Order: sequence, then C-alpha cells, then structure tokens
Amino acid sequence: MTEGTVGWTDAHCHLQDRYVDDDAQDAEGVVRDALGRAAAAGVTRAVCVGTDPATSAAAIELAGLDDLAVELFATVGLHPHEASRGTSGLAEVLDAADAGRVVGIGECGLDYFYEHSPRAAQLEVLAAQAALAAERDLALVLHVRDAFDDLFGVLGEVGVPPRTVVHCFTGGPEEARRCLDAGLSLSISGILTFKNATALREAVATTPLDRLMVETDSPFLSPVPLRGRANEPANVAIVGEALAELLGRGVDEVRDATSRNAAALFGLGPPR
Repeated sequence: MTEGTVGWTDAHCHLQDRYVDDDAQDAEGVVRDALGRAAAAGVTRAVCVGTDPATSAAAIELAGLDDLAVELFATVGLHPHEASRGTSGLAEVLDAADAGRVVGIGECGLDYFYEHSPRAAQLEVLAAQAALAAERDLALVLHVRDAFDDLFGVLGEVGVPPRTVVHCFTGGPEEARRCLDAGLSLSISGILTFKNATALREAVATTPLDRLMVETDSPFLSPVPLRGRANEPANVAIVGEALAELLGRGVDEVRDATSRNAAALFGLGPPR
C-alpha cells in the first residue's frame, strides 16, 4: 500500500469453527493463519458474521482474541435458514458481549430460493432483528435471495435502520435501484467475477462508489480464479480488484472507498 491509503476491509466473513474447520485440533490457530494471509494480501479489517446464537457468540470470542494480524469485529444474528427457531438467545448474546466487539445485527433476512424456514417465520424474524438493530444502534446486515419485494415490505413496516447493508448482493439494476432509494448499501462478493453474473455487473456498474463494500462471505463463494477452493478473507483483494476494473477506477481508490464505507456503516472508527 502507498502512503495515505488504507487496507482492504472484508465486510462479511465466517471464521467460526463450524465454517472453517469444525474438526481442527487448533481452531484458533486456523483463524490466526487465515488472518495472517489476509494481512499479507493487504487486508486490515474483517467483520465476522453470526448466523445463530452459537456462531454469534463464537464470532464475538474471535473478535476478542489478542494480537490478531487483522482487526476483527463481530455481528450477532439469525440467518433466514434458521428462522423457524426464533430469535430467542440473540439478546442474551448481545448483553453478554464486551462493548465494542459487536458492530451489527445479522446476517438476517429472507431466502425464498432454499426456503429452509417457512416464509412467515422468516418475515417475523427479519422484522424483529431490524427492530433490534435500531434499538441497539447497530448496523443491520441483510441476506436477500429471491425475496426483494417482501424485504421492502418488512422494512416499510418496521423502518430501515440508518446503517443497513445487503450482503452478497446478487440482484440486477432494478433491485439495486430500489435498495439505493431505500438508503441501503450493497456489499459485493466474489460472485462479481462469475461468468454468469451479467445482471449483477450491470447493477454494480451504476451504483455510486460511496454505497459499495466488498466481502468474501468466506468460506463460501471463492472468486475466479479460485472457484472450488475454500474462500478466506485474503481473497477480498481479488473482489476489490474486479470491482475497480468494472468501475474503471484505480484499485487504491476502490480499496480506500470501500473500507471507509465499511467503517462508517459498522461504526468502526477511521480505517487503517
């Protein structure tokens, strides 16, 4: 990095044992190694995202480790796949966390592609978590798949928390416009590099840079040319470079902008 620039921020990753290596003898070591590789790739911050009470508590624990190569933050949330279990336990996880470790609620939202939980449960749990984000003054991290109409229906009823992001945005230009009009930011994953992601690239190309972030969603969605391998935070630099090429911007400009956007959305303080 040149003087005056900041490092990449991976705005959404999963480093908990369940996702990285549930059978690892040294789970903490696995995380430290991954973050060491991320630091070598120019990453300075990452947000570790919870998907239920257990993974949310694990994210907070990881964010509290000393001497990590990358500054790590946590979110607490219930994924739409888990909506049928209800939000019981999330408030307790939040209340038990040390101040400053938790920067968001989510990921939460609606997934009508897989529909692992009934739609009614997904809608109820999304509304509850949106309200929780507003109540706790935390960012809201949304997962939306084949469900934008109902997403905006819920947000229209309960309100949009001031700092809200659609993680791993996969919509087209129309969905992007609706998100931006509602005040949402878009976080872009390695899907941007996929050959069949034409509509996504069209949407991103017309999105203002100050509304964009980059993420890995690791260990999922490895970007080209790493498809088929487990993803990790180091690869957010590949996503950022693809975004810079699409927008016709310099890589340093995109790195600085997306990291500043993530810092503002999650309340992280000045990026480094």
